[in-house]
Amino acid sequence: MKNIIIGTAGHIDHGKTALVRALTGIDTDRLKEEKQRGISIDLGFAHLDLEENLRLAFVDVPGHERFIKNMLAGVGGIDLVLLVIGADESIKPQTREHFDICLLLGIRTGIVVLTKADLVDSDLVELARLEVDEFVRGSFLENAPVVAVSSITGAGLDELRAEIAKIAVAIPEKDASRYFRLPIDRAFSMRGFGAVVTGTLVSGSVRVDQEVELHPAGRRVRVRGIQVHGASVAQATAGQRTALNLAGVEASDVGRGMLLAEAGRFRTTRQIDCSFELLKSSKPLKHRAPVHFHAGTAEVEAEVRRLKGADPLEPGSREYVRFLLSEPLLLVPGDRFIVRRFSPVVTIGGGIVLDIAPPRRGPLERLRVLESSPPGEKIALLASESRYGMGMPDLVARTGLLEGDIRKAAAASPRVLVLDAPHFWILDAQWAARQLEVIHEHLKQFHRRNPLLAGVSKEELRSKQLPGAPPWLMDALLVRSKTLAVDGETVRLASHKISFKQDEEEASQKIETAFRSAGLAVPSLAEVLGKSGVEPNRARTILQLLLRDKRLVRVSDELVFHSTALESLRRLLAQKKGARFAVPEFKDWTGISRKYAIPLLEFLDREHVTRRDGDARVVL
Repeated sequence: MKNIIIGTAGHIDHGKTALVRALTGIDTDRLKEEKQRGISIDLGFAHLDLEENLRLAFVDVPGHERFIKNMLAGVGGIDLVLLVIGADESIKPQTREHFDICLLLGIRTGIVVLTKADLVDSDLVELARLEVDEFVRGSFLENAPVVAVSSITGAGLDELRAEIAKIAVAIPEKDASRYFRLPIDRAFSMRGFGAVVTGTLVSGSVRVDQEVELHPAGRRVRVRGIQVHGASVAQATAGQRTALNLAGVEASDVGRGMLLAEAGRFRTTRQIDCSFELLKSSKPLKHRAPVHFHAGTAEVEAEVRRLKGADPLEPGSREYVRFLLSEPLLLVPGDRFIVRRFSPVVTIGGGIVLDIAPPRRGPLERLRVLESSPPGEKIALLASESRYGMGMPDLVARTGLLEGDIRKAAAASPRVLVLDAPHFWILDAQWAARQLEVIHEHLKQFHRRNPLLAGVSKEELRSKQLPGAPPWLMDALLVRSKTLAVDGETVRLASHKISFKQDEEEASQKIETAFRSAGLAVPSLAEVLGKSGVEPNRARTILQLLLRDKRLVRVSDELVFHSTALESLRRLLAQKKGARFAVPEFKDWTGISRKYAIPLLEFLDREHVTRRDGDARVVL
């Protein structure tokens, strides 16, 4: 069954609630004060199933100017608007304000309903039609049906239902594959169930037992149960009016303006860059002016900042601006919002969120990219603005795209370098190329100055070239280069090979021979190096190369053995597997002094050849 959200709009006492009751049989005025005063104060909800396999959910909004903020909490996410105009009064102030709000929220489908047709003659109905034609000219309602009805006599209701069905069938269904978001418009407690929230599921889907996040706090809660139009279901999808029973939170801690979202996908913000339109009917809006900011079901105070100049925004203008929010909100690029003036409290404009984490300064061109460019260009822009790139969680929050779409767009962009280890990460391709060029030049100079050294440690390179970057980023970057080679924790030019001079080759042979012939007799390291025939610095470098090639093995700072001596020792101990021994026995087996036996045994413990057991050891 296809789900369509229908919202009412129009001036107070033009019959919005009576119309919904006549269409659905449901009275949406639920508050005692609403019954007493005969006006809608808060949002009302009803539903209707049509034969065309359509389920219509109605959101009835209050028309009084004092309750516009309640109206704004209900119109987000609607698919079709019924602009209700009393045939006896025609177009009034809240008709205009509600209509402006619909335009600013990007609603593109609707029907004009002339109510109270039973109270006027046909000439007045036709006059009202003419006024409507003039009022909606150039808007999404220009060619929309205009249906005259009476909620008292029922006249015109069948025609209205038919027009609703005809339009609803053509409305595309909301994409349930997006990430789940549900702005909360009601929260209450039910005996035996606990916290219950309701709202219009604007994107994605949610299932029973799913863990979701309650924003702006980011608190994790569990969906204990789901109802759609009073019926329990296992899952709700985008486009449905939904009630969720939540576990892990008290009803007193939840309220209108909060939002439930898929866990780990979104970020709250207190600063946005956006495309903003100031209504022609508004007065100029000063730079840094305080305003009321409405998004979803939330309302916060905000300050408007021009991004270019400090002159007031002129009525009818559209430009990129920044809003500083008094409280954090969960917003996603593409979300629409409404702005109302502080005094008098009237709707003055609205717009579309473009960036939820804007840089302190930046060219306006970046916002043009975020507003209208393909996903690949948006991702490339974000990569270029991030010092060390960006991972998937931030990309989802900053773009509103699905993971799969991000991967596809990033892979197709020549301006983006995609890294997959240890997780998906993007870098600006030009920046990455420059870093590799700098590293290449650094290693080139290093090899020229130190021909006997294998290369530079990765940590040294990272601290110089990428200070503050995670260690894995250097690893992932290095493997992209064909001119660099990584040997363990050492980085070198792929073309670099250590080549000894004749005296160095002779010194290498002298050092290795001295240790090989000594066996476990432990020659003096300083003495061996001193007799190598080259100056101390080169002798130590040659020693490091022999250690790197594992021809020599360092057991402790001053204790070095030839690898063949240690291999012979391993074979000796292998013949004594399971034997328990103390240091004196070990000295007898090897002929080594106690001074060197202890560090050698500790080395064997680390190598899992032996295991210390109290004052003795066991051969493993």
